Amino acid sequence: MKVRHVVLLLLVIVIVIGYLLLMPTKIEPVAWSPQPAPSLKEGPYAENQKLKGAAQVGPSDIEGPEALLLEEDFLITGLHDGRLIRTSLDGTQRQVLADTGGRPLGLARHPNGMLVIADGVKGLLSLDAQGQLIPLTTAANGLAFGFTDDVAIDAPGHFAYFSDASSRWGYGHDGEAIIEHGGDGRLLRYDFQTGKTSVLLDKLEFANGVTLGPDDAYVLVNETGAYRISRYWLTGPKAGTHDLFIENLPGLPDNLAFNGRDRFWVALYAPRNTLLDATAGHPFLRKMIVRALKLVPAPVDKRGFVLGLDLDGKVIANLQDASDGNYSPITTVREYGRWLYFGSLKATHMARMSLDGALK
Repeated sequence: MKVRHVVLLLLVIVIVIGYLLLMPTKIEPVAWSPQPAPSLKEGPYAENQKLKGAAQVGPSDIEGPEALLLEEDFLITGLHDGRLIRTSLDGTQRQVLADTGGRPLGLARHPNGMLVIADGVKGLLSLDAQGQLIPLTTAANGLAFGFTDDVAIDAPGHFAYFSDASSRWGYGHDGEAIIEHGGDGRLLRYDFQTGKTSVLLDKLEFANGVTLGPDDAYVLVNETGAYRISRYWLTGPKAGTHDLFIENLPGLPDNLAFNGRDRFWVALYAPRNTLLDATAGHPFLRKMIVRALKLVPAPVDKRGFVLGLDLDGKVIANLQDASDGNYSPITTVREYGRWLYFGSLKATHMARMSLDGALK
């Protein structure tokens, strides 16, 4: 190798190292110690191809169908460009319900018929029967929402329970928020009667999916950055307290849903990342990782991953598919009748599989 080439190579190396060490970044990582990741080779999370049978449903040319509602054989979902659409299962009929101008990430139907939307940019919104978008709330305790993520409504329609994934990092910066591990996520409650918003839990590690349990006795919230699901009790002797429903999950939990009877479903964005866990206690290295991710793609395992949990938080279904062409990342899962429906932040269609196949 010529001397000139050696000099150029050394210069490139110096520039790269300087970039990784010195490039300004907003992120301020917090040290923490995750539990060792569960095995994907054996045990309750052993890899399989049960999701390989998931088939397309609805149109095939939509971007990021996140959040799903099935109503009268029509699916309602939110798209990357801010639109809310209603589509037939075969994709031949499609209607734009609204355009939030943001990013609709969570949907729930209020008993009075209005659609409530957790929008990652615009906050908590409602859509009335006339197609009018109405802002409901954008802040709690004087702190604006940074990343409104998911929403669930109680049976009487008194409260909406929703998450602010991060008050510090906005939509599109989930990677930075999770790597930082700053604990700036919140579980919130909106009162439809008074218009007031209250904080039920704070210091959550990227508060994501939200769902209510049996008889609205508690609300669950995914903490994506801590690989766990936290539970806040709403009624009974534990009302006002919180505990862990399940911890040390094998992946990053995104949305979750209750089937109204005996099962919760959890969508895992991807399996745990070895590098992310290994550097959890080293803030300086994690800051370098964030800088590096500006130059190279994130090393994410492209795997469809969904778990079913019973009412005690025990795993009763483990659905995976890491084969070529799999449907991933799965970020939403809903049980309707004899089907499981899937949505994704990045896919161009929705999918479903038979409930019998999922529970077999």
